[in-house]
Amino acid sequence: MARFTFRLPDIGEGISEAEIVAWHVKLGDRVEEDQSVADMMTDKATVEMESPVSGTIVELAGEVGDQVPIGSALMVIETDAVEEAASPATEEAVLEAENPGVEEAQPPSPLRGEGMPQAETSDGSPVAAPHPDPLPGGEREQEKKVLASPAVRARALDLGVDLASVKPAEGDRVRHSDLDAFLRYGSGQGYTPARAPRADEAVRVIGMRRRIAENMAASKRAIPHFTYVEEIDVTALEETRAQLNAGRGNRPKLTMLPLLIVAICKTLPDFPMLNARYDDEAGVVNRSGAVHMGMATQTPAGLMVPVIRNADSRNVWQLATEIGRLAEAARAGSIASTDMGGGTITLTSLGPLGGIATTPVINRPEVAIIGPNRIVERPVFRSDGRGGETIARAKLMNLSISCDHRVVDGYDAASYVQALKRLLETPVMLFAD
Repeated sequence: MARFTFRLPDIGEGISEAEIVAWHVKLGDRVEEDQSVADMMTDKATVEMESPVSGTIVELAGEVGDQVPIGSALMVIETDAVEEAASPATEEAVLEAENPGVEEAQPPSPLRGEGMPQAETSDGSPVAAPHPDPLPGGEREQEKKVLASPAVRARALDLGVDLASVKPAEGDRVRHSDLDAFLRYGSGQGYTPARAPRADEAVRVIGMRRRIAENMAASKRAIPHFTYVEEIDVTALEETRAQLNAGRGNRPKLTMLPLLIVAICKTLPDFPMLNARYDDEAGVVNRSGAVHMGMATQTPAGLMVPVIRNADSRNVWQLATEIGRLAEAARAGSIASTDMGGGTITLTSLGPLGGIATTPVINRPEVAIIGPNRIVERPVFRSDGRGGETIARAKLMNLSISCDHRVVDGYDAASYVQALKRLLETPVMLFAD
């Protein structure tokens, strides 16, 4: 037998450590090469780790929520010499296979598992190391076959659905769409949603939720926010959107967001102080020539902000396609690190939940964030063209903007929103050069 030390690889440029957000294996489990073993989270994305060899897990780096430095041991896998020689293992593993005594000469391992000093109770008696509960062979084989993202697993657990009962539409991985299909037709298989009240629980703040907590706290602590809200008549804009959708063909259906992004990008060149990032330590405001639009997206793991690169060079259809791609990847937990970070201004929307007005929190180190609110229909007074007025139905929307008062003055923010208002209320100008 030989031992292979699986060290955490560099999973993101400039990342020194990653957080364990999920273990898919436990001590004593048998793993196969390329099997998913853990989910590690960096500042930008969650990355699924796969075992480089086949064997039995004998040591793990820590618990969910612990930080693991890049290059340090994530787990130790016990393999037999025949498998190790045939697998594409690293030079380190080959040396261990040829020199099984080397392991004993190493200093005590910091990992959980075999080789660790035993803890003692107050009377000096040793405390037995935790040992994984054995699973019957059939159950373990069934568990190994179910492939799904952490978000899908969490959702299935919350719904009380056994993922082994869900058949993937394609491939071997269970996706949200497969779970949706099971929920629609699962009654035929005897599935009924749990009705019992949920018990109290203590939820450890880890992973994406911890990142959100840290980032929001840092933003509110370091940035003097102010919020400006303006009412915008989007009646004509909604009519334009309906006309575009009527002739869209195979292109994606337009929501309000692509049109709003076009308007934001067209007005930002006259207000460069808003399309910027503030370096607190250097005391420098970096104004961006291009618009890299952050899109605040709610996911099962928490709020994420993927970025539409060069949003100012895309048309409404391209923006709609990119919004859909990023949102789907974020909610599925498969967002690429290249799609995260580097934004210059963020757009956040609660959709139909929008509310009357919001006071969004700035996505630090950006200096501004824009939030459209719910569209409501109300009567308004309009000129009748003969010097009088008439009452008409109008679709109205409040638009919020929060700014960093160290960089953006209230006058600048108000002037920008007024420019944005004029463009949105005259939507034909969105498509003019």
